[in-house]
Amino acid sequence: MTPFDETLLDDEGHRRAVDTTDMLRALAGAGAQVRRAMTACAETDLSGMSRDRPRAVHVAAVGGAEAVGSVLDLLVSRSGPVLLSADGSGPLPGWVGTLDLVIAVSLSGRAEGPVRQAREAARRGAQLLTIGAPDSPLADAAAHARGVHVPVEVPGGHSRTAMWGLVTPALLAATACGVAEVPPEVLAAVADRLDDQAERFRPDAEYFVNPAKTLALELSELAPVVLGDGPVTGVAAHRTSAMLARTARTPATWGRLPDAAAQVVACLSGPYAGGQQAPDGGRDVFADPYLDGPAGPQLGLLLLRDPIPAAGDDPSEVERHNTAQSVADHAGASGVRVLEHTASPGHPLERLAELVALTDFAATYLAIGHGLDPATAPGISDLHLPRKAPE
Repeated sequence: MTPFDETLLDDEGHRRAVDTTDMLRALAGAGAQVRRAMTACAETDLSGMSRDRPRAVHVAAVGGAEAVGSVLDLLVSRSGPVLLSADGSGPLPGWVGTLDLVIAVSLSGRAEGPVRQAREAARRGAQLLTIGAPDSPLADAAAHARGVHVPVEVPGGHSRTAMWGLVTPALLAATACGVAEVPPEVLAAVADRLDDQAERFRPDAEYFVNPAKTLALELSELAPVVLGDGPVTGVAAHRTSAMLARTARTPATWGRLPDAAAQVVACLSGPYAGGQQAPDGGRDVFADPYLDGPAGPQLGLLLLRDPIPAAGDDPSEVERHNTAQSVADHAGASGVRVLEHTASPGHPLERLAELVALTDFAATYLAIGHGLDPATAPGISDLHLPRKAPE
C-alpha cells in the first residue's frame, strides 16, 4: 500500500483516476436518497401493511444493506415488546410464521440470502416487504407472496453508498404497521442534515477545512478502535468499522458503551498502546529504528458521542456521558490518541445521519489518499464463498 498523501485528496485528477465509480458523489446523494425513497413509498402504498402489528420482525440483508437491521433495532427496541432479528445469509428463522413481518433487502434484488428468505417467508404466509431493484428476483418474490415491493435505484450500484435509500422504506413500513414511529418530518430533517454534511465534506473543500479529510489523515496514522457512547453512536461505530475495513482496507474494531468499556480500557495498557513514545505520550523522535526495531501500529480511539446532556436530562444520559469521558480521559493519560466527534442535537436518526456521513466520507478519502479504489478490492471475487450477487 502506498503511504497516505493528504494533498492528493485535493487533486481532482487523482480523485477521478482512483475513485473510478465516483463513490464520493454517491455518498453526497444520501439526502436525495431519503427523499426519493419517501416518494417511492408513497407511490407503492404501504397502507396494506397496517392491518395488524406483527408479533416480530425479521430483516434479511447482507453486506452494506445490513445497516437496515441495525437502524430498525435502534428504534424498535425503544418502542415496545416486538422481537426483531436480522440475518440475511442463513436460513429463515424457524419461528417466523403468519404473525410476523419479514423485510428482505438487496439493492440489486439478486442477493441470494435475502431472496431465498423472502421466498421461504412467502411459503410460511408471513407478511413480506422487499426493498431493492425493480424487475428483480426479490421483486418477483414479493409479487408471488402478495407482499409489498419498494423499488430502489441508487446511482453507483454500491449497497455501501445506498444505506439511506434502503433504510427509509424499512422505517416507513415499520411506522405503518405500528412497530416504530418515524413521522415524515423526521425523515425530511434527516435528508436536510445529510445534505448539510455533504456540503461540508465536498471534494473541492481543501483537507485542512474539510472535517472528513482531516479525519482520514488522522486515521491513516492509527490502528483505530471505534467506540460509540450509547445506542445511536453504537450503530454509527458499527457502520464506521465496516466502512473502514471494506472501503479503506483498514481493520478497525468497534464497541458500544457501557458494554465495551472494560475491553477498550484493557487495550489501553496492551502492546499497541505505547510503542516508541516520549515521556509525555508523543512519538519519541530519538527512537533508533535499527536498535529498537520499526515502530508498530499505534492504537487510536475514535470516540463517537451524543450531545452533552443538559440540566434536567435523564440520569442515564448523564451516566452515559460520564462513562465516555472517563474512557477518553484514561486513553489520553495512557498515551493513546483520542479522536472525538459529537453529533449535534436532534432526533436519533438525525444524529446517526450526521456521524455516518462523516465516517463514510472519511473512509472513502482514506482509501483515495492511499491510492486505493474505494469501490473494489482485489481478491474478494476469488474467494470460495456461496454464490452472491454483486453489490
